[in-house]
Amino acid sequence: MPSCELVALQQQIDDLQHINAQLKLRLACNQEHDPSVYQFLFDTMDQGCCIIEFLDGPQGPLSDYVHVLVNAACSKHTGIARLIGQKVREVVPEEADAWVSRYAEVLRTGQPLQFEQELVATGHVLSVTSFRIEPAQRRQVAVLFKDVTARRDNERELQRTNLALEQRVSQAMTERRWFAELVDHSAANVHMIDSGFHWLAINRQAKLDFCHLYGITPAIGDYMPALMVSNPRDRDLIMPLWERALAGEQFIISDVFGEGAGKRHYELRFNSFRASDGSMAGAYLFAYDISDRVAAEERLHIAEQALRQSQKMEAVGQLSGGVAHDFNNLLGGILGAQELMQQRLQQGRLEQLPQLLEVANGSALRASSVVQRLLAYSRQQALQPYPTEVCSLLRSMEALVRGSIGPAIALHTEFTEWLWPTFIDPPQLESAILNLCINARDAMPDGGTLTVHGNNVNLDPEQAQALCLPPGDYIRLGVKDDGQGMPPEVLARALDPFFTTKPIGQGTGLGLSMVYGFVCQSGGQLRITSSPGEGTHVELFLPRHLAPAMPPAPPKPVAKPVSTYTGTRHIVLVEDQASLRLVMCEALEDQGHRVEAFESGPAALAFLAKNAPPDLLISDIGLPDGLTGVQVAERSQALFPGLRVLFVTGYDERAALSGGQPLGNATLLTKPFELSALTDRVAQMLQP
Repeated sequence: MPSCELVALQQQIDDLQHINAQLKLRLACNQEHDPSVYQFLFDTMDQGCCIIEFLDGPQGPLSDYVHVLVNAACSKHTGIARLIGQKVREVVPEEADAWVSRYAEVLRTGQPLQFEQELVATGHVLSVTSFRIEPAQRRQVAVLFKDVTARRDNERELQRTNLALEQRVSQAMTERRWFAELVDHSAANVHMIDSGFHWLAINRQAKLDFCHLYGITPAIGDYMPALMVSNPRDRDLIMPLWERALAGEQFIISDVFGEGAGKRHYELRFNSFRASDGSMAGAYLFAYDISDRVAAEERLHIAEQALRQSQKMEAVGQLSGGVAHDFNNLLGGILGAQELMQQRLQQGRLEQLPQLLEVANGSALRASSVVQRLLAYSRQQALQPYPTEVCSLLRSMEALVRGSIGPAIALHTEFTEWLWPTFIDPPQLESAILNLCINARDAMPDGGTLTVHGNNVNLDPEQAQALCLPPGDYIRLGVKDDGQGMPPEVLARALDPFFTTKPIGQGTGLGLSMVYGFVCQSGGQLRITSSPGEGTHVELFLPRHLAPAMPPAPPKPVAKPVSTYTGTRHIVLVEDQASLRLVMCEALEDQGHRVEAFESGPAALAFLAKNAPPDLLISDIGLPDGLTGVQVAERSQALFPGLRVLFVTGYDERAALSGGQPLGNATLLTKPFELSALTDRVAQMLQP
């Protein structure tokens, strides 16, 4: 070997020995700082981490690099085993130039670099963070990376994964400075404490957030509770969580920290770590600031509330259209009959008045029925159930159903020879079945077949669970048609209150929802099956009642009360509607009573305060000028204890309650009423 080469070789050996001595010295120094904590984090972190060192290669100076330090996660994220000691041009020769170019820029400028790049050899897309290891003469670059292939398909999922991976990635290096730099570059809050609540490690972001919340910057060795005295609430919240982690528990919890405008929401991920002998050495926390996510969820909640309010207003509009249509028809009949009566009076054709009066009265009674249905829907209606034999009940209404569906639709009935009794309100059941039959009729505009059936069934636990019912015996009633059917989106909303597919004015959307509410109130369940072109099948499941069925008791004739008093009785009437006030006065005066009528509560009270007590107070409940009828009655009874009161109202019975309780010596008459009902009720109340 030429002497010049021997000299060069000896020089290289001397340089290597010098470098080795420096490394040993630095290793001895670093051991004094106990890097085991960072080594533990580095070895167990889920993110890939490696140190690469640039070499001169065949392509020129610094054209290759070797992996001098890697953690276990490197193989998982790259899909390449045994990277340590391998050169990039040996591992991925086709891609080497691109990777060398990326990291050479970091080495040359000293500026950290973040990028995403596909490792074509394995098909993994890597999100990479790299920075130069100082001093630059070492020609080393630290590389943190993770596999983010899935993020290209799901950006939102990537953001959550990225936060978790970034937090796990910032905890490990073989040298104290490397590990500190990794921790400080993490966007998450990272805390690590010992069993005495002293910090073993804390990254830069955690220091900034802690200072923002509590006005002090923590350092390694500080006692955590002492630094949180400015906010006892947060201290008392976080310390039990650390105690759980120090006891070996791993858990995730979210909460808010700070006060006033500085409040921040965090997702806290606690875990513990053990010493080499298995004893508990401490705990660590990854804290994610989720304030933006919480704010976005709150905005979404507000938007959902606004949407629900909009849907309610749409439902009210649909209901208003249906009710307006029905009332316009009824009012048209009433007004038309009254106009004809005026003409017949002028013409002297009095023999036609009874027929026209019957038409007007019938329309008014139907209008009253519409109002009562709306009131029944607006509250939990009071049912009057008793053991009922359903088969005979349905057979008795067959003629009514045939008349309602018309001649173009064939009606079939199929009933088990003996149906079990059920405990139910018969008129409500009749109304429900008729409602279903009319719906079926509307679904068959060109005619078809309507089948009403009933049978006994025993629901096993699986069948009952599907219907949200307890297992047991039920009777099943069904109404089936072969009409248009419903698409899935309509079927899903078929039971929603006010939902209807009919044009405005042809339906309110109350029918099916009222049937559903009635069946559920009776302890049963409703099921609908339907598909376009295949018709619709509605089934009612009603629980079997073990007591024998009883026929409904015939209504007792109401005898008109005979007054036992003589002379005129004094009545005070408070009614704000002038026309109704006039009619009521006329009817009561025809019975021989003396009536003082007022349109408001204050006017009536002013009269009562200056006069003798009346025999009866009749008052509407909804009155103008600030006083309700209940308040007028209370003040009148304070003036005249024991005064009898008759309330008249178009609302439900609860409107007559005083402080949630019925008023003493008071009764209620619901509008609209016949004048005979008014005079009969007054006669009853005036009995001695």
